[in-house]
Amino acid sequence: MPRADIRSADLFSETFTGSPTRAVRSPGRVNLLGDHTDYNEGFVLPIAIDRDTHITFRTRTDRAIHLTSEHGGSVVVELDQLEHGDPAWAEYVRGVAWALGSGAGHGGSGWDGAVATDVPIGAGLSSSASFEVAVGLVLDHVAGVERTPTEMAVIAQRAENDWVGMECGIMDQLSVAAARRGRAMLLDCRDLSMDHIPVPDDVAFVVLDTGTRRQLTESAYNERRATCEQAAASLGVRSLRSVSIDDLSGALATLDEVPGRRVRHVVTENRRVLAAADALRSNDLQALGSIMTESHVSLRDDFESSTPSLDTMVEIANTTTGCFGARVTGAGFGGAAVAAVDRSRVEPFVSEVLGRYREATRLEPRAHVCIPSDGARVVERPSVS
Repeated sequence: MPRADIRSADLFSETFTGSPTRAVRSPGRVNLLGDHTDYNEGFVLPIAIDRDTHITFRTRTDRAIHLTSEHGGSVVVELDQLEHGDPAWAEYVRGVAWALGSGAGHGGSGWDGAVATDVPIGAGLSSSASFEVAVGLVLDHVAGVERTPTEMAVIAQRAENDWVGMECGIMDQLSVAAARRGRAMLLDCRDLSMDHIPVPDDVAFVVLDTGTRRQLTESAYNERRATCEQAAASLGVRSLRSVSIDDLSGALATLDEVPGRRVRHVVTENRRVLAAADALRSNDLQALGSIMTESHVSLRDDFESSTPSLDTMVEIANTTTGCFGARVTGAGFGGAAVAAVDRSRVEPFVSEVLGRYREATRLEPRAHVCIPSDGARVVERPSVS
């Protein structure tokens, strides 16, 4: 199958007369450490991946977005009449336009666009954030507006929180918008400061797609966030970021069992993120892998965001030669795991893990060997086949 940039350009040519003027590429992301810490103002350690969403587009003279998708047909979004509606994927378009202030009374033209993506949908690789940031970049480009990656990420997060109804943190959007090639992003979700850490050449990050999917707006994700916020309020702190390791025992003594386990995951995960960043800096891949595996146990037992299929995938990965460590990645409740693998062993590792998982579950898994990549960008000349 051709790459998403080529498919997007071809779809534009099939749908619209005339030529496009620009395209946007916006990557997915995989989180190495720090799940469910971002909305608790904690630390995360993601990379952008070399699988992108592409929108090929051109400016219109009116205030309508005419957008077609290789996955979901076509939609017209009137910028002066932003309302919820079908298809479901167009809610991200409406939400970003709303969050950018692109509704009635605001500047900016409409545009024709065609979207294609190589980011697996529903696998925990931030396909929605990839799409949101891409839409935001197109809207800004046609309006002649420039924003920093952080500003764009905050707007995309607002669209997902307040328009789509998914109470996500900032990690997905900011890693999609601001990542750097060859580096992992240590992000402080309290002040949005970033440290871009070089990824050692000896490690490859392999996303292991379990072949299961989830709909986060219909899942336990929002319930987990609410529990964390309620626990922080009962502890008298702004967020769980304010609870240190030294404070943990005392905090757990005041909480019921389930909120206590959620708090324990967040507090210990923040410590693991910082330790994993140090392991990357010192090229200690054995330590990195051990931390990743510890994170999975915490997500499985304390945060209860793993699933039997994810647990099976992580167990198989961790017992396959060449694996330093593995864990569920993203919000969980289905989707994918990520493994840190000796780069010289990637091919046999992938073959063995997929075969063993297929035999154990009768599901059809996939693997993606990820290259840490740059964040979203406007592309001058759309690719064509």
